[in-house]
Amino acid sequence: MLGIIAAVLFFVSFLINAADLSTNDVFSSTNVMLLGLMALALHVAGIGAGWSRRR
Repeated sequence: MLGIIAAVLFFVSFLINAADLSTNDVFSSTNVMLLGLMALALHVAGIGAGWSRRR
């Protein structure tokens, strides 16, 4: 799930950068990209990967 969120955040970051939109400092292309990297790192670490049964 976090991998999908990361992909969406990267796409939004790309659109902001490609369209050269002027946004405020909080919602800049770099900050959205860093949120995507954080979600991707959590996904790779196994957080939010879904339910698993341990035996």
